[in-house]
Amino acid sequence: MSELVLINVSGRDKPGLTSEITGIMAQYNVRILDIGQAVIHDHLTWGIVAEIPDPKDAPPVLKDLLFRIHELDLKVGFEPITAEAYTRWLQGKDRARYIVTLLARDITADQIARVSAITAHHGLNIDNITRLSSRPPLEPGLNRIACVEFSVRGSAGDLDQLRADFLQIATELNVDIAFQEDNIFRRNRRLVVFDMDSTLIDAEVIDELAKEAGTGDAVAAITERAMRGELEFKESFSARVAQLKGLDAAVLETVAGRLQMTEGAERLIVTLKALGYRTAILSGGFSFFARHLQDRLGIDYVYANELAIENGVVTGKVIGQVVDGQRKAELLLEIAEKEHIRPEQVIAVGDGANDLPMLSQAGLGVAFRAKPVVKESARHAISTLGLDAILYLIGFRDSDQLSHEL
Repeated sequence: MSELVLINVSGRDKPGLTSEITGIMAQYNVRILDIGQAVIHDHLTWGIVAEIPDPKDAPPVLKDLLFRIHELDLKVGFEPITAEAYTRWLQGKDRARYIVTLLARDITADQIARVSAITAHHGLNIDNITRLSSRPPLEPGLNRIACVEFSVRGSAGDLDQLRADFLQIATELNVDIAFQEDNIFRRNRRLVVFDMDSTLIDAEVIDELAKEAGTGDAVAAITERAMRGELEFKESFSARVAQLKGLDAAVLETVAGRLQMTEGAERLIVTLKALGYRTAILSGGFSFFARHLQDRLGIDYVYANELAIENGVVTGKVIGQVVDGQRKAELLLEIAEKEHIRPEQVIAVGDGANDLPMLSQAGLGVAFRAKPVVKESARHAISTLGLDAILYLIGFRDSDQLSHEL
């Protein structure tokens, strides 16, 4: 009967430690059942579950390890493991695995405590904690970004309540918390579809056009009600477009020139394209502006509403089928099928009530700086950081920065 031992080593990190320690074990034909290592601020924590084939070799191998590890000025602990305990551990590894992503401008102890308390309350155990963002400078600054990822495992009975608990503390602490099943699709997203207005760009284009037409207040009021889900989209859209009748079409170019990208949008698109993702704009706005973004960012697909223009003047109508919430969801599935991509591999991002159908179709639906009714209905939300925070939800680290972005 072999002997199982958990070996924990800690201390100042230095090159060659793993080679030194495992080299001693190799002399006794030790089998490695599990291994893990973490380094924080040059401090090493290292663990191995070792199977020593011949029990009579256990005292000499542990003695050799103890002497060498002390010579390296490290601390070491040995803990015997029974076969029964190891078997229970293996059975526990069959439990579901999830990823909890904490996003904020700064990470605090209170945030970590609250998140970990909720996971524990719902029967989930934290296996690993990883910082995805770069270490922050000590000096205060604007637009700081911080992200920590928790790998958790267990059988959470009520996932809806768990998400509700996360949403509550996210609101209280002004942070974002994403909760995803850690499956093969999370690691293999291939298509990202975006709403345009107030998602990729920091404006509602129809409001900007209405200001030029002198009907800004009327259109803004209709837009706000529609975004809160108080008006059916097609009804409100027709009413708003009608307010643009008589607008000089040359104004469209003027408005397009002053539109600003949302924080992090350009970095997100550049990174996604470099990683081989396909991208699409599915917008209830206007194709004139969506095509501007397509040219600027290299978006693969664009679907939006075609504003009718006659004799250089906006008619107050649109051409063809209106791109509403249901049409966005249909387009998402159509593009995925064309690209031979499963819906679970799609990320959808939007801010309005008319984005909810496509968010629900996607494997990862993200409400971005959304109205409360949308944020509560979506499975994931980003409100405190920029659009590029989505990279953290697919496991991207700041250290993975692509060279051509610099």
